[in-house]
Amino acid sequence: MKLFITRIVLALMRFRQWSIAQVAFGFLNFLKLFPADAGIRFADRLMRTIGPRMGRHKLMLTNLRNAFPEKSDAEIEAIAIASWGNMGRLAAEYVFLDRLFDFDPASEKPGRVEVSGIPIFLDLRDNPRPFIVFTAHTGNFELLPVAGAAFGLKVTVLFRPPNNPYVAQKVFDFRSERMGKLVPSHAGSSFALARQLEAGAGVGVLVDQKFRKGAKTKFFGLDVKTNPLLPKLVRQFKCEVYPARCVRLSGNRYRLEIEPKMEVPLDVNGNLDLPATAQMLNDKVESWVRENPEQWLWYHDRWNIKKNIL
Repeated sequence: MKLFITRIVLALMRFRQWSIAQVAFGFLNFLKLFPADAGIRFADRLMRTIGPRMGRHKLMLTNLRNAFPEKSDAEIEAIAIASWGNMGRLAAEYVFLDRLFDFDPASEKPGRVEVSGIPIFLDLRDNPRPFIVFTAHTGNFELLPVAGAAFGLKVTVLFRPPNNPYVAQKVFDFRSERMGKLVPSHAGSSFALARQLEAGAGVGVLVDQKFRKGAKTKFFGLDVKTNPLLPKLVRQFKCEVYPARCVRLSGNRYRLEIEPKMEVPLDVNGNLDLPATAQMLNDKVESWVRENPEQWLWYHDRWNIKKNIL
């Protein structure tokens, strides 16, 4: 009897996940009926309307107040609503991703995408060596590996699959066609990245995700735990580290930036200082977020406070 009930519960859970996935796929297919600009603007307006009515809005407001205590309630609310719009755009841009990246270095006419740091891209491509490119959930961060592939720069990308298995498979298939080799984040992912670095290749990682264990660091002056994976890989393989980000511009345009190599901090013995390196990553991401706070995903529970809010 217990086995029967367990099977029923699992079947209901799978059906719920499947139903949610079908709604999401239906919405994205609906957006395909629009031209890219119209679809992206529609998704922006829709999420600006729906987002503030969701429970996560309270978490966003709390995160923003903690990060920017100097800002007024009106400023905080405006950033939160704009952040919902950013999430709507990110979802819609999945549909049009093939059309969005139109950068052509030989063209005199500016396109939808501009790229800063082209010499770094070309150097990494033409002089193979182990390296790590890190980014954050800013702008459309999905465009960065697309840009790398367009430049012929092969980078193995670590990503966290959505919790919904039906959505996760769809996202994986979509990304793998456009972004090269992907490594889902799980217990063995660090070994997969290590193998790439050992072979003299590059990897890409997001460094602003919530992490329950890890290096004790600060983010916007508040205590957080930071994933030590990147510092550990740098320590093991002595590889170079490059920050990269996407910035949304007006008119549904984007600027992709890869910055010069960062010098990792060393301890008194000349070895990589893991906590200091983790803090260096947070400081870089914080500088990006302060510059364009509405382009970061504030609904993430980066400071592990959701249980006290929702």
